[in-house]
Amino acid sequence: METLKFKNGDKMPAIGLGTWKSDKGKVGEAVKIALNNGYRHVDCAATYGNEAEIGNAFNEIFKEGKIKREDVWVTSKLWNDSHKKEHVIPALKQTLKDLQLDYLDLYLMHWPVAFKHGVSFPSKDEDYLSLEEVPLIETWNAMIEAKKQGLVKHIGVSNFSSKKLDDLMSKTNEVPEMNQVELHPFLPQPELLQFCKENNIHCTAYSPLGSGDRSAQMKAEDEPSLLKEPAILEVAKKHDVSPAQVLIKWAVARGTAVIPKSTSKDHIISNLESINVELDEEDHKKIAGIKRNFRYVNGEFFVTPGNSYNNIYDL
Repeated sequence: METLKFKNGDKMPAIGLGTWKSDKGKVGEAVKIALNNGYRHVDCAATYGNEAEIGNAFNEIFKEGKIKREDVWVTSKLWNDSHKKEHVIPALKQTLKDLQLDYLDLYLMHWPVAFKHGVSFPSKDEDYLSLEEVPLIETWNAMIEAKKQGLVKHIGVSNFSSKKLDDLMSKTNEVPEMNQVELHPFLPQPELLQFCKENNIHCTAYSPLGSGDRSAQMKAEDEPSLLKEPAILEVAKKHDVSPAQVLIKWAVARGTAVIPKSTSKDHIISNLESINVELDEEDHKKIAGIKRNFRYVNGEFFVTPGNSYNNIYDL
């Protein structure tokens, strides 16, 4: 397995199991299947609502003794209603309790967006806090404190533009170690990747297969399918692999981590096997020739008429 190496020498497996949208009653089994078939990286988040079930799966696996806690990279994320400094560590401790872990390998600020405490998802302007009321540096400093306390080994962010990263970095000596963002051939974001590389920030690609199982409210009409894109199908046919395997290996070949989600045993196993796919220069040129520029997770769910987050990716 290829890895992303951190400054202290820790190594994060490039392919992890994503758990966003994994149904309760299925996600625990998916985690066990993944770990028993070679995965050593699981990506979680408080807002996914399934960390307790994942924690039961971890507990079961680690008790068996074949796989040790220190062999598995676990990421989770701080939800938007806990950005105030007094809420960050309690939120993290709840995640640790749910996951039945003593520490996380990586903890991310899920969005550069703040809600009032206790608001799981806003329905009106009053549910938000502006970034003047809760500056991102306040949240970040609390995450630094969590790292000092040994609750997490590494800290980073998610859904941050280069502008947002630059602003945060101007106020701290502790640079985010990770930026988890949507990345795939319809949204390759080369400028953001280059910015992160220049500043020693790793990147993780989410929705690498197009997130086709998102809720209808989150989908655009007639949105394009990565798995049916002709260029991807051509490369997959050439190598006798699946389109999903091409997309996953494309992400790894760019130097990013990637977290495809599945609860299907066959898909979980085949997603990991994508590490064996060898894409050549011709394949990369063909994929680079895709010029769709489509974002699946467009952030419009944060838009209410009068809040300050109307252009989330330009902030």
